[in-house]
Amino acid sequence: MSDPVALSDLQRVRGMFLEAAYGDALAAPVEFTRDVAAIRRAYPPAGPGDIHQGRVTDDTQMMLAVGRALAQTVVLRGEQPSLRELLPELEAALRAEFTEWLHDPENNRAPGMTCLQACRALEQKQPWYAATVRGSKGCGANMRVQPAALIRSQPLRSFVAQFQAAVTHGHPTALAASDLTAQSLRLLLDGTPPAQLLPELSRYMAARRQDQSLWLEPLVAQSPATTSQQYLQRGWDECQAVLDLARAAAERGIGEHADPCEFTGEGWVAEEALATGLLCFLLHPADPVRALQCAATTSGDSDSIACITGSLLGAHLGAGAFPGAWESRIEYHRELEDLARTLAPRFGAEEN
Repeated sequence: MSDPVALSDLQRVRGMFLEAAYGDALAAPVEFTRDVAAIRRAYPPAGPGDIHQGRVTDDTQMMLAVGRALAQTVVLRGEQPSLRELLPELEAALRAEFTEWLHDPENNRAPGMTCLQACRALEQKQPWYAATVRGSKGCGANMRVQPAALIRSQPLRSFVAQFQAAVTHGHPTALAASDLTAQSLRLLLDGTPPAQLLPELSRYMAARRQDQSLWLEPLVAQSPATTSQQYLQRGWDECQAVLDLARAAAERGIGEHADPCEFTGEGWVAEEALATGLLCFLLHPADPVRALQCAATTSGDSDSIACITGSLLGAHLGAGAFPGAWESRIEYHRELEDLARTLAPRFGAEEN
């Protein structure tokens, strides 16, 4: 396994994309198995430990869609585009990519109802704030946010992470959890040790509570909130509460055969998917296969939890952290590689 200190930027970026897909594929066969004991019986002794044919779900498909939208907009404008100019361009790119995904014959991997509903509305040319499902904070909002983590500018990264969520999931917690997922990945891409991750996220949330996000005004106008800060307050609060649970569980351990979902939630909603994915990563940061087994052998939304866990492992350990045979077997291998090599250099990530 590579030494995290010696990894190049590109190795980490490739790892983030490839290993998100590994987690997705490893957990896909047990996505709807709610009985942890049954998962262990089917994949003895500790749960799934191989990606087999490498077939992924909508999590990886939508991550690629967000990455392509980013390549068509943010990377072409450089690191500091005007949000006033970028928003309509990013909206159009996401609309096109999500509509293409909606009609892709391979979109037959039990996609989420919120994503399908919002993408149909986007196809009908409704503005993003009308197309979005305002009450939904499903994990579809942040299972796909990995490309936003490559943006080094914090304000721009935060906007892209939140906006790609907001076009389908309008709940403030979906936006906050997507922002925090991208920030988690950015910290690891920059070499932050795993033990410092949760304290850094708490500091990040404290600072972000004061930010104004004027682009949110269409959602704010349809809510009891009067400002974007007030609108997002619930999101930051709900995320902080579940990340506190993750910190406590990671510090004391959960037991070899425990279900991580019992400590941080089942992951059907965005903040729980992040917290449970983080917990599995923090329990086994130097044992990537065991970390993905931990994420897959759960009573919750196993593929999304494992997808997030895999992206965290990849950002921390690089592209060589898993068995070499997995790389050639993973579905969309060429697209994942192309995305990493297209986006990484444009955001200053070089092979070194």
